[in-house]
Amino acid sequence: MKKFNIVLYEPEIPQNTGNIARLCACTGANLYLVGKLGFALTDKYTKRAGLDYWDSVNITKVNTLEELYQDGRRFFYLTTKVKNTIYSTEFRENDFFVFGPETRGLPEDLLKSVGESAITIPMQEGQRSLNLSNSVSIVLYEAIRQTDFC
Repeated sequence: MKKFNIVLYEPEIPQNTGNIARLCACTGANLYLVGKLGFALTDKYTKRAGLDYWDSVNITKVNTLEELYQDGRRFFYLTTKVKNTIYSTEFRENDFFVFGPETRGLPEDLLKSVGESAITIPMQEGQRSLNLSNSVSIVLYEAIRQTDFC
């Protein structure tokens, strides 16, 4: 499978992070945790959600998104506030997908600064958002699908 990178910016709910860690283990994606976490990685709910997959996940903790920026790296920022969808975006191996905290999403100033790199998962009008771990799954598997699964 092609490698991708999942970035959780200030995640708040331990079960979501545990589920995402398990997803990363099963797909070979790298997991980056950025900023202040709303829980400890040793939290029983985080551990339980990740089951016995924790040893199979490449997790990196950083303080800021800027620490991840390097020449040649492509970043996509997930939000409900734009029209550009994951289905109109062409993904490549090693892309980074940045997801915001469950209760507030990515900061507005960040989203304004990234332009077309801000993308969304289409939903029925009037609905607020999908669960974070579901959103990560949808985006990651769309990227895997686009890159021919291997």
